[in-house]
Amino acid sequence: MGGGMETNKNKFIEDWGSARENLEHNFRWTRRNFALIGIFGIALPIIVYKGIVKDFHMQDEDAGRPHRKFL
Repeated sequence: MGGGMETNKNKFIEDWGSARENLEHNFRWTRRNFALIGIFGIALPIIVYKGIVKDFHMQDEDAGRPHRKFL
């Protein structure tokens, strides 16, 4: 009834899937990886946090309230 419906494996997709499954085994620390983790894992979250806190402090000043403490 459903015969003759075999699928052909795409070599490139299979290679990509295999690389994703083994990423933690193949990862190497390089200057580029270290810089990317420093920028997007540390610097960017700090900048976003500081911007949000600054916005809250500006709202507090406009409303005549004392600044709220975060962290």
